[in-house]
Amino acid sequence: MSTHTPQAALATALVAPFEQLRMTDVEIVGGKNASLGEMISQLAASGVRVPGGFATTAHAFREFLLHGGLQQRIQAELDALDVDNVRALAAAGARIRQWVLDTPFPPALEAAIRAQFKLLVGEGPEAARASFAVRSSATAEDLPDASFAGQQETFLNVTGIDEVLHRMKEVFASLYNDRAISYRVHKGFAHADVALSAGVQRMVRSDLGSAGVMFTIDTESGFADVVFITASYGLGETVVQGAVNPDEFYVHKHTLRAGRPAVIRRVLGSKLQRMEFASAADKAAHGRLVTVIDTPPEQRNRYSLNDADVTELARFALIIEQHYGRPMDIEWGKDGVDGHLYILQARPETVKSQAGGRVEQRWRIKGDRAKNTVLAEGRAIGQKVGTGTVRLVRSVAEMDRVQPGDVLVADMTDPNWEPVMKRAAAIVTNRGGRTCHAAIIARELGIPAVVGCGHATESLSEGALVTVSCAEGDTGYVYDGLLETEVSDVARGEMPYCPVKIMMNVGNPQLAFDFAQMPNSGVGLARLEFIINNNIGVHPKAILDYPNIDPDLKKAVESVARGHASPRAFYVDKLTEGISTIAAAFWPKPVIVRLSDFKSNEYRKLIGGTRYEPDEENPMLGFRGASRYISGEFSDAFAMECEALKRVRGEMGLSNVEIMVPFVRTVRQASQVAQMLADRGLARGVDGMRLIMMCEVPSNAILAEQFLEHFDGMSIGSNDLTQLTLGLDRDSGLEQLASDFDERDPAVKALISRAIATCRAHGKYVGICGQGPSDHPDFADWLAREGIASISLNPDSVVETWQRLAGQSS
Repeated sequence: MSTHTPQAALATALVAPFEQLRMTDVEIVGGKNASLGEMISQLAASGVRVPGGFATTAHAFREFLLHGGLQQRIQAELDALDVDNVRALAAAGARIRQWVLDTPFPPALEAAIRAQFKLLVGEGPEAARASFAVRSSATAEDLPDASFAGQQETFLNVTGIDEVLHRMKEVFASLYNDRAISYRVHKGFAHADVALSAGVQRMVRSDLGSAGVMFTIDTESGFADVVFITASYGLGETVVQGAVNPDEFYVHKHTLRAGRPAVIRRVLGSKLQRMEFASAADKAAHGRLVTVIDTPPEQRNRYSLNDADVTELARFALIIEQHYGRPMDIEWGKDGVDGHLYILQARPETVKSQAGGRVEQRWRIKGDRAKNTVLAEGRAIGQKVGTGTVRLVRSVAEMDRVQPGDVLVADMTDPNWEPVMKRAAAIVTNRGGRTCHAAIIARELGIPAVVGCGHATESLSEGALVTVSCAEGDTGYVYDGLLETEVSDVARGEMPYCPVKIMMNVGNPQLAFDFAQMPNSGVGLARLEFIINNNIGVHPKAILDYPNIDPDLKKAVESVARGHASPRAFYVDKLTEGISTIAAAFWPKPVIVRLSDFKSNEYRKLIGGTRYEPDEENPMLGFRGASRYISGEFSDAFAMECEALKRVRGEMGLSNVEIMVPFVRTVRQASQVAQMLADRGLARGVDGMRLIMMCEVPSNAILAEQFLEHFDGMSIGSNDLTQLTLGLDRDSGLEQLASDFDERDPAVKALISRAIATCRAHGKYVGICGQGPSDHPDFADWLAREGIASISLNPDSVVETWQRLAGQSS
């Protein structure tokens, strides 16, 4: 391990190698370079690879500014500047940057840089060909409450000492970029108090591999038990800039620490472009350091990292987070020559980790979402809703057109856009992922953004009134018109004692990280239908019959299954990811996963569904639930659900997953399904697994004792139980019948009471997962008095119901 140069010596030094730097040296070499030194010296023994290099010091920068009265000229220019005047800001910034470029390095500084560079590259022909990144590191940058979001310059593929010196000068000048000047003023940093350090780092050949960004926290919800990784082919600047829609991966920390497969979600990005080193000829002729090319289709259609790489990156992330003691924002690269993964930068995450408080706001669009016209969709940044007038901005030169409260729509943004982004009510871009510049700034400003929409600048019209929603999970939507929204306060933290466990109904895995941070006792109902409908979209029989299906259907299956070994692997993978995401979010609390309960009319809506499903008059009473699983026509499709559940519980070790069987009409069906699950490695009691049944057919309550011979408990489905007890079609639109549908009817309550009593008498679990308890507070009170163990509600009803039942028990 290298020794740390004492701060007294560094304070007057002009340059220092990374290995001699520590985090205590932020004021001397900036946060970025200090962090590189910290990782090289402290984390190498843990296997974290960080390319070496050196940095100029704040003392060197200030010595440079003393030349020819440069400091005084700069300060006078800035003192007279109104940074909110975009044109004046641009003119002043350009003048200052040119002054910096025209000022020569002091001889002592240039000599020190040349000497340190020679030590870094060594001798011989390889030294001449070695490429470097020259990056800025501001002394106030990357502090926990101040993300400078790439405001200073980065130069890649820099070769030779003369070019290094030239690019270092440009780095110095970049301290006076328009966005950096504006940012310092709005964050309260005095210009003279911020110095710049230039870091020179050996380049990882990710131009031949892949690169990206990772966070040790979910960037949208603030959920702390995942590592979120973005990746794309080529140099990572395309990911940071938002020029590509990258692949995304989520890794569960607990599962990773346990040595289990821990990738719980994968999203295949379009990755339309990749950045590579410019050729020597191009560099010589045009001065270009890098070039952007189209990504070949075969690369676009597969993930840019395999699971082993994702796992190793996540392991690095955990080591870095533990060392720094806080959530981190980390840039990484995979070298296409040696195949190794490297950490290029690490800094504190500056938005979600700084949020606090016991109450947070939750946004919701009122009314039926299906009636709203979607104009564009992409990756949601934040969880708010914004409304306003569309302003299509093609370049920085058009920034003045954006007025406060407008919706900024652009192909992509870069740091030069920062002064105008804070005016917007929302931001929409064609390109970019959740770790790009637009996303980082939007989070920091608390503005909803939808990035990576593809063609937002074409589908949204100048002057149109729109609603930008990031309140519906990972996918953000731009709706036509100004929709009515509501904002509610949601408590987070300790809740009073409640005699009944309050659980949640969670269908959408994309919302699980957020919901898990609300008060809860676990998930009482996780529906597979949402995962199949939204993450898969194809009928399971079409998957199994591939490739022996008609050409159009075959093409559709191949399109959705891109990036996976086969269509069947795609189906099982997506089920596994959806289930494991919910299980990881709520770990170690129980998550009751209900096997698929599509009716035939719902299955028909999936791709290929009309080929396989009957056209039933009353599908509510038809081919559904347990009868479907045991049918020879569907048992192979059911096997895929079992395989996913076995993978989640067995391989990944998420043993908090419990299985629930819906719509079990007879005791014979109960016996058959339980045996089928056992035959597929999902036997009751193995690794603590509980098998639960929905109590939603009157026979379930009447013969509860016999059904419970095959199950470990019941969850009352009050909607179907009411329908079947009173002979009402709950899908009927007839107003004459609507008033008769009531879970509180004496006949329904008699069956529920019988089921609760039987479960309690046999020491079995009993809960309810219908919406009745939140619609009717008196019904919830009655259930508590009857001795029900848990009530599972939609998340928006949890806190209110919890507090009411807790208050009645005190």
